Amino acid sequence: MSRAKNFLSYWLPVIVWVCIIFTASGDSASAQHSSRIIGPIVRWLFPHLDEHAVESIVFYVRKCAHLTEYAIFALLVWRAVRKPFRGDTRPWSWRHAAIAVGAAALFAASDEIHQSYVPHREGKFFDVVIDTCGAALGILALWFLGAWRKRW
Repeated sequence: MSRAKNFLSYWLPVIVWVCIIFTASGDSASAQHSSRIIGPIVRWLFPHLDEHAVESIVFYVRKCAHLTEYAIFALLVWRAVRKPFRGDTRPWSWRHAAIAVGAAALFAASDEIHQSYVPHREGKFFDVVIDTCGAALGILALWFLGAWRKRW
């Protein structure tokens, strides 16, 4: 495989995912958009809940989305960083895992800084923590899956 194709096959998914996250974080009405979708579903599933409970559920669903998007980001970075090259065929390296989680933390921080410049949005340190935890959970889930399947 040519060097360019090799690069694209491993890093293009990371770049696409970064663009998706960055585009979504630039939406000044992001919370309103997701609440318009999640809120009615919660009200339909649980018609007896008061509005405060519905808002709480919507909040937690949105934070779980943060966890998930950064877990995916970390897994994509891990895949790109760990690609076998120069004879290194080790299936697992904690160094690669740390690079993936570190990259996710840095990107989460830059994303929150970006949001602080978007009208009606604010950058929150708590979201950086949630995003980084999502990345770490994604990498740990991968490690447990690999250990369970006896791949490493």
